[in-house]
Amino acid sequence: MAVTLKDVAELAGVSRSAVSRTYTEGASVSSKTREKVMRAASELGYSPNALASSLTTGRTKMIGLVSNNFHNPIFLEVFDLFTRGLQERGLRPLLVNLTDETDPQASVQMLRQYSVDGVIVASSTLPPGFARAFRDAGMPVVHSFGRHSTDPAVDILGIDNIAAGRLAARTMIERGYSDIAFLGGPATATSTLDREKGFVTEVAANKGVSCTTSFADAYSFEAGRAEMQRLLNGQPAQAYFCGDDVLSIGALSALQSAGLRVPDDVGLIGLNDMTMASWANINLTTINNPLFEIISASIDRVSALVKDNSIAPQAHLFDCHVVERGTLRPAP
Repeated sequence: MAVTLKDVAELAGVSRSAVSRTYTEGASVSSKTREKVMRAASELGYSPNALASSLTTGRTKMIGLVSNNFHNPIFLEVFDLFTRGLQERGLRPLLVNLTDETDPQASVQMLRQYSVDGVIVASSTLPPGFARAFRDAGMPVVHSFGRHSTDPAVDILGIDNIAAGRLAARTMIERGYSDIAFLGGPATATSTLDREKGFVTEVAANKGVSCTTSFADAYSFEAGRAEMQRLLNGQPAQAYFCGDDVLSIGALSALQSAGLRVPDDVGLIGLNDMTMASWANINLTTINNPLFEIISASIDRVSALVKDNSIAPQAHLFDCHVVERGTLRPAP
């Protein structure tokens, strides 16, 4: 039979309320009592019932983790970092898949039903209204990888995608490319729009450099490959900023299938620095997106908001940089 709180109390020689306080964060219990309870619990193999504890504390220790692009392999890295980070802090992730979802209300209702303590929206493509919907429902929320704002309605943590677009264009121009192109993800995604804006703005500031733009249907390998195949029906640019590593890898596949050499015939630069980008058969030059730092800070922030949801929202910017590999001409 399962070991109960009563069994621990009897073996430790303390009251059941003392055992309960030992396992309640912030509750008052002497170090001597705590030691006796923990020793008895270890001997009996007792673990507190999380659901029962939530009835006492009003906290479920569950954090809703909301995302929408499970076709992109980088989400496996993001999911791994989030789940491990939450569990290390004694929290439990409740995953919500928003693929093809346009209305946040169903997710708001579901997370209400599970009484989550807070919500992390982990997406660079969802509009700001998704995160605001959770805030309006009274849930502490942060938007990881969200669109930067100087006056955010919720906490936003991520890179400046406009600056990343400028960095990509500047890097290509410094390598001697004069005919460059932006190959983005879905044209409606905020990350695509901002990366394109930065890219085009930087090109316009450099005489003698021209650029074109195009968009894939999704942030996926298949979409990146299909869009590059379409572009190869015409005259390809000298180099492409694909706006995302998985798009870049799809584009690389299309170029290789067409018999073109990278970077000798066409150059490529991506964004994110996902693990796959460093594989020897890919060796993608890319812009690092500091996932670990953003995710760790997101968990810290939502934890703080759970304790005090009156904290004013802030935009938290993280630096990005070029990771040199083998798909662009070398730096001069």
